[in-house]
Order: sequence, then C-alpha cells, then structure tokens
Amino acid sequence: MWIHAASVGEIEAIRPVAIGLLGRYPGAVMTITTMTAAGREAAMRRIPGASAWVLAPLDNRRAVRSFLERVRPDVVLITETEIWPNYFIESARTGAKIAVVNGRISERSMGRYMRVHHLFHDALGQAHLILTQSKEDARRYAKFDLATKIIVSGNTKIEAPETEMASEEAIRPELLAFASGRKILVAGSTAPGEEAIIVNAYRRLRKEFPQLALTIAPRHLDRKPEVENALRAASLEYVKASELNSTTAVRDANVLILDTMGELRSFYRRAAIAFVGGSLAPGRGGQNPAEPAMVDVPVLIGPYHENQQAIVSSMVSARGARIVKDARDIVSETSKWLGDDAARKAAGRSAHAAVSRGSGGAQIALKHLEALISLG
Repeated sequence: MWIHAASVGEIEAIRPVAIGLLGRYPGAVMTITTMTAAGREAAMRRIPGASAWVLAPLDNRRAVRSFLERVRPDVVLITETEIWPNYFIESARTGAKIAVVNGRISERSMGRYMRVHHLFHDALGQAHLILTQSKEDARRYAKFDLATKIIVSGNTKIEAPETEMASEEAIRPELLAFASGRKILVAGSTAPGEEAIIVNAYRRLRKEFPQLALTIAPRHLDRKPEVENALRAASLEYVKASELNSTTAVRDANVLILDTMGELRSFYRRAAIAFVGGSLAPGRGGQNPAEPAMVDVPVLIGPYHENQQAIVSSMVSARGARIVKDARDIVSETSKWLGDDAARKAAGRSAHAAVSRGSGGAQIALKHLEALISLG
C-alpha cells in the first residue's frame, strides 16, 4: 500500500484508516509519503506500523515511475487535496487500485481546476473510488464527469478521543505545571499575522481576567521567531515548551509557546477556550476545530474556514463555536464565555455533540476500501 498525505494535519486524518488497514491486512507493507519533513515525522510517530515513511516524489512522470518501481503498490490512497496528476496516471499504468480518501475541493480551488479540466478529468478518472468529506465536495468532484464511484464518507479525522488523549499522563509534567490551576486561551495552528491579533486580544482580556494564561501553537514551527517577536512587542514574558524541564520556573510566565510536535492535541484538554487558526485571513481555509471540540472545549474560529465549512456550521448552530474576525471580536466572545463558566462548559459540550454527529468517517472509509481491495 502507498498512502500519500500532504503534512501533519492530513496524517492525523488518514491515521485511523491506515491503522485500520494494517489491522485488517497484517501482512501489508505500507509506505507513507508526505510533502513536508514535519509530516513525515508525524507519520513515523502516529503510524508506527507502516514499513516506510519518506518524502513524496515530485509530480514528474520520470520521478513517479521510479518511485513506483521501488514501492510496487497494489493499492494507492491519495488524501484530501493532493491531486497530483502523475500520481494517478502512473499508478494506474502499474495496475494499482487507486482511491481518494477524505477528499475535498474548495470552491476557490475548483475554479483553478476547471481551467485545466481535461488534465484533472484524466487524472481523477484513473481512481476506482473517491471518498469525500461532504456532499459539497462530492458535487465538485462530479463536475469532472467521472465514471469513478464517488461516495460521501465523512471526515476521517473526526473520531472519538483515544484513550491516550483522554489520559492526563499524555501531557508532559512540565506542561501540566504550566497549566495547573489556570484558565487558558489556547490559540492552535496559527498562521502568519494571527499571533499579533491574538496577543492584542489577550492583553485586553487580561484587564478583565488577570489570571488568564495564553498558549500559542504555530502551525509551522519554523515560524517560532515571529511568535516571539509578537510577544516581545507586547512586553509579555513567555516560556517555550521545547525548553521546559523540571527546573524551569513556568509559573513566572503567563504565556506558553507550544513549539513542539504532537503535544497540541493533548494540551487542548487544558484549554478553557480554543482559537483555531488559519482562518483570520483568506487563502488557508482554516484548520480543523474537531480536536478541541472533542474534549469539550468551545471554539473561536475566523471567517475564512471554507475547508471546514460543514463542521464549523454544525458547531456554530449548536452554539459550541463562534466566528471572530479580529481582536475586538476575540475579546468580546472570550469575555462572554470566561464570565459565565456554566455557559462556557455547556458550549464545550455542544461543540463535542456537534462534532460527534459527524464522526465515523474512518470506519465508513474502511468499509469501502475493503470492498475495493477485495475485488479481483
């Protein structure tokens, strides 16, 4: 099996499917490719049963053919938006069964795809199965006039919390020392420009809630200097998760930069409120709000969340999430929840319930993939 995912978020989404397949086919040899080194590291950590974790080949016929000659996959799973034409065309040439898993196409991307309709029609036409996150995604795939089977399976990333995530021991003692006894605003998966907005809002919130702490987890760790600059400009003392140890005086700072891989998921459990990034400016489409919601944390997210439209709409309707467009909105909405613990906790439960209604995508995907694999 060859599974291709873009980076960390896509690895989290495909993880339950990959682990499910390894359980169902114990003799399977699974190769996982990603576009980023961070994604590869996440794959090694989160899907340890795979046989290889490597950076993906360029979408070049010669490079892809060379890769396929080494890997020789019988099954190829392409995740989400990774529609690289040669991956499909060359995999089909080898006779592999091809499926898109957790497929999505935004309205914005659709315009670009339609300008080269024939190329993507030819590529996607090689897939035996396309499993989409939503009906809207299925409708967009259908515009390529595909004979390929398109099925709405739901978002594979929205699953019940794992035992490891529910355990306090999953959080490092040093992080627990920072979090203990505090209400924390956790800004997760932030993008360029968002940290300055969050910091601005946090400084204003501290006037009303002086004990409030802040944790910022940038989406890309190489942006840590930008986060530090935003905090220094606001004259805020901070500690970095990467430098915490048993002797660090974590209580001397009210701000934590979560600059480590794989700890945001468990740390969301310590949040009073979560802001989910990649959503305050156009172009990124928003990160997935399911992780904080699944541990009963109410969510703030920006207006540019088109990649998460279905889940955000469900959470907003259930009053478990609120849309914020700037620092002023963040202050206003956060103040309402911090000023009413009962309402905040109810909002967290509502967020959880809304997300749970959309769970089960991984099991649905596995059912259809088993049927595909069993074909002669």
